[in-house]
Amino acid sequence: MSQEQTGVDLPTSIGYLLKETASALRAAMESVLRPLGMTVTHYACLELLAQRPGSSNSELARGTFVTRQSMNVLLQTLERDGVVARPSEARTGRVMPTELTDRGRRDLAAATAAVRSVEDRMLGELDEDDRATARRLLRSMVHALRQGD
Repeated sequence: MSQEQTGVDLPTSIGYLLKETASALRAAMESVLRPLGMTVTHYACLELLAQRPGSSNSELARGTFVTRQSMNVLLQTLERDGVVARPSEARTGRVMPTELTDRGRRDLAAATAAVRSVEDRMLGELDEDDRATARRLLRSMVHALRQGD
């Protein structure tokens, strides 16, 4: 039995192509964020806080696809650097809502412009109909996979 018959045809495997795309996108984003002193997770955290002020550590971890422990370490660093602010004590339970500071909003603006340039490059050969189709297809794939959870 040949390997071709038992394996996945990588050039036509949607899963493999998605992983290759995600890897290339992350590398390109890291490249433009590195000079700003950020990682993709750092940027994603700031973006989430701009859109969902007061998010908890757990919410931010889920939204950036990292563990709660990793997010806690990042938030401690961002708080120390004056990028985010958290109350000294939880208002209720153990939740420590986090918000961007003025510095955090400035850092985010620079990072957003850098990341947007990467996304524009990635989508440069697609017209608006193709972009809409890609968004619809990707959402459909995520939905289908989450149905099994």
